[in-house]
This record gives sequence, structure tokens and C-alpha cells, in this order.
Amino acid sequence: MQRRPRLRTVEKYQSLYPLNKFPKSFALSLGKEIIYLLSTRGTPRLEGSDWEEIFARLIGAEWKPSNVGLDDIVHEQMAWGAKTVKNKRPSSVAKIRLISGRNSPVYSYGDSTVSDCDPNELGEKVLAIWNERVAALRKKYQHVRTVVLIKSDDLLELAAFEFKTIIYTPDRFWWQWNERNNLEGFIKGVDQHIFTWQPHGSQFTIIETVPDKRLAIKIRKPPLIKKEAVFSSINFDDSWIEIL
Repeated sequence: MQRRPRLRTVEKYQSLYPLNKFPKSFALSLGKEIIYLLSTRGTPRLEGSDWEEIFARLIGAEWKPSNVGLDDIVHEQMAWGAKTVKNKRPSSVAKIRLISGRNSPVYSYGDSTVSDCDPNELGEKVLAIWNERVAALRKKYQHVRTVVLIKSDDLLELAAFEFKTIIYTPDRFWWQWNERNNLEGFIKGVDQHIFTWQPHGSQFTIIETVPDKRLAIKIRKPPLIKKEAVFSSINFDDSWIEIL
């Protein structure tokens, strides 16, 4: 019997940290970032780009805003897409909807219209556009993840979690039009709603299950820093401004 050949092992890239297990100081640092934001901005407003920049800073990665939205943060062979979503119960919500890009069969496939398309055929095209984006990223990065920040309206309760950004097997899903003329995708067998696609604007939404082992924090509302205090702390004087 012929012996099996010995092969050189290819050393796998060690990820910055295990999936959904943020670094030890992450929770405290995140809380401090939000307190700083609230005390200087005055309004409980945190946009997607804010979260991208904050997350990149906290893990020591590079913030590189992307048109695709799946690789806004990069570190060596790792890439993250960052999402924010509002919810009244960040620490206990079970499912959330994530806007996951604009998938246009008209643009990608040259279809002239979608209203008369078979829903399953159209849904497969919508999913294929998503899959193509993820596949392109996987050629560049060994680990592709999505990191989500769930935020209360006042930003005093937050939750964060990660999941692998995956390619979906088209034949696992079936599609139908709903009463609002949006296309919905369901998992076969269990009929679980997981995708929504809007023909007007081509917005693609994925319904994600939030893991029980999420990072959840509550913070105390900080006082607002007055402008005069900021100017005083940096020793500002009028000569800093040159009127041209």
C-alpha cells in the first residue's frame, strides 16, 4: 500500500481576537467613547461612520470607509463591515434588521423591469449580488466579519456583537412579494423570514439573530461640556482666527 505523502503545513493567520470575544478593555473603552461623544455633542446622535471610526480605534485597526460597506475597518488579513441599529432593549433584543447594501438586478444583470419577474428567480439574483461582494472580499482577507452596535435612543444602553459575513446558498431560500410590494426571502423548511428587498431603491435587508453572549453596557448620562470650558482648556485666543 502506497504511503500518504507528507505535506508542508500552511500556517493559518491568527485573528486579532476570537469571533465575538472583544478584547478585555473594549467594553470600558466603548463606554468612555460614548460618554465623550454625549458630553461634547450634546445630542444622543451616533452615525454609522462614528461607529466605524470608534470600533477601528478601539481594536487598533485602520478605518477605511468603503462604498460596499463590508470592509470599512481593516487589520492585516481581517476586514469588518460596521452596522448600527436602534432598539429600545439593546441588552435583550432577539432579532434585528440590518440594511446590507443596494442590490440592483437592473444594474447588475441589465434587467429592464422587476415587477413581472418570478419572485424566486429575482430573489436568487438579489442574493447573487450580495454573494459576489462577499466572495470578492474573501479573496483579499482571510477573516471577514460584521460588527453591530445596537443603541438605545438616548445612547445610555448599548450592545455589540460580531458574526462572520457569509455567502448564502441560494437553493436554501424561497421568495415571495408581500403586501407592500417588497420581496421577502424565507429559509426553506422552517419558513423563517430572513431577507427583504425593496424594488424602489434596491435596498437589501438581512434579519440577524442577536446572540445571547453579546457585549452589553449601560452608562450614566454625562454633563454637557460648555464651549467656554473647551476654549479655556486649550488656551484659545482670537489670534487663532485669521480673517482673509
